[in-house]
Amino acid sequence: MSDRPNILILMADQLTAKALPAYGNRVAKTPHIDALAAGGVVFDSFYCNSPLCAPSRFSFLSGRQVSAIGAYDNAAEFPAQVPTFAHYLRRSGYQTVLSGKMHFCGADQLHGFEERLTTDIYPADFGWTPDWSRFEHRPSWYHTMDSVTQAGPCVRTNQIDFDDEVIFNARQKLLDIARAKDKRPFCMVASMTHPHDPYAVPHKYWDRYADAVIDMPRVSIPTQQLDPHSKRLRHVIGLDLLPVTEQQTRAARRAYYGAVSYVDDQIGVMLEALADAGFTDDTIILLLADHGDMLGERGLWYKMNFFEPACRIPFIVHAPSRFSPRRVGHAASLVDLLPTLCELAGGNAADFATPLDGTSLVPQMHGAAGSDEVIGEYLGEGAIAPLLMIKRGRYKFVHSPVDPDQLYDLDEDPDELRNLAAEPDHGARVHAFRGEVQRRWDVPALHSAVLASQQRRHLVYEALRSGRYTPWDFQPLRDASRLYVRNDQDLGDFEAMARFPPSSSSGPW
Repeated sequence: MSDRPNILILMADQLTAKALPAYGNRVAKTPHIDALAAGGVVFDSFYCNSPLCAPSRFSFLSGRQVSAIGAYDNAAEFPAQVPTFAHYLRRSGYQTVLSGKMHFCGADQLHGFEERLTTDIYPADFGWTPDWSRFEHRPSWYHTMDSVTQAGPCVRTNQIDFDDEVIFNARQKLLDIARAKDKRPFCMVASMTHPHDPYAVPHKYWDRYADAVIDMPRVSIPTQQLDPHSKRLRHVIGLDLLPVTEQQTRAARRAYYGAVSYVDDQIGVMLEALADAGFTDDTIILLLADHGDMLGERGLWYKMNFFEPACRIPFIVHAPSRFSPRRVGHAASLVDLLPTLCELAGGNAADFATPLDGTSLVPQMHGAAGSDEVIGEYLGEGAIAPLLMIKRGRYKFVHSPVDPDQLYDLDEDPDELRNLAAEPDHGARVHAFRGEVQRRWDVPALHSAVLASQQRRHLVYEALRSGRYTPWDFQPLRDASRLYVRNDQDLGDFEAMARFPPSSSSGPW
């Protein structure tokens, strides 16, 4: 067993923990994920730090809270000078490979990855910048309820096209690494966009489920009783303009489960490729997501809040020769992944060039206790001021300067139905959490920084769209002169190199 193992990170988009049998779901069909969980370390209380695609991924890559790196929303530039786990592992001798979605915004489209196999599904420019100063205005790129009202089966979608490419290229790269002369260990991220909305899946996956088995949302709250941020989210996604019927809700959830099964099938492809390449025994597999999905709970859809369905995500580590199967109960989050990956790859804390907001989870994988703490920030669309979260132990505290505080006891109230913030018995606890918010954040300064960043990016985007436009979108390079059979290589040598495993015969081809 090598002290520098290969690392394969399998990432899904908008996959809530509650949608998986490994976390208690009784509807989803995910045999490959189930097998990873059965033989792996399952983190039962794992969270994203910002429930939106790009900020969440940037915290995962950097080990930093999004406010520390200015990665506020889905059109925020991820600064090139911020070290990622890909930088650290690459510097220590790893091949670092990305296939699929990472939602990089800005001119740096690699962020430490030595090779990127696909472009991204989302744009790399500033066009999706929110505008907190014009909250009532709904840009065309915001979520709409079409994803729900038009949910159902299909033949192809944009997302199927993308994820098929992601997995094809990732599988091919594993086999290429096995045949190559470069024997450095690898860290590969295969990042799919499913089961992210729109809720449309090929018939093969729609037909794996029947309407009768689809579980419906557990929590229904009248709109007038929702907290202010939830009401704003209804506006952002157009839910008040286009109410959703029970039939549409069921169809959307059925399609979502179908997409979860699609993700599971692609994971199966990757596991098979890992075995074919001979890497299974010395590869640590990590399964995770960027954030969850409300799926109609509380009358909400998608993410952009700190309720459990939107921010609690799966995290499974499968390496049976290194870690015995177990469940980890103490809370952790995506900012813990950079120090974790560095430790798994043989690094140490002295290597870090910047302060980190996370800590390594390797001790917890061996059975030690963890800090049981998660810090969260939401600074994207649907907000009008910073939304801040502290989860410690059984309690979750959510604060925004424009809204009433929220406090939930997740042990007694897992559906977050009873806000304890105004109850006298919890006055001291709320006071302590408010004090911690003041120590952790300069909230007025953060608010001003977000507004200033939005204003700058709107100006830059408008300017760059005037005249000749030079996109930042990543363009994968495919050098045809190095593919298949070419005249600059001896045919016999080339065929021998391309055959895997190598032939034991020394005779002619």
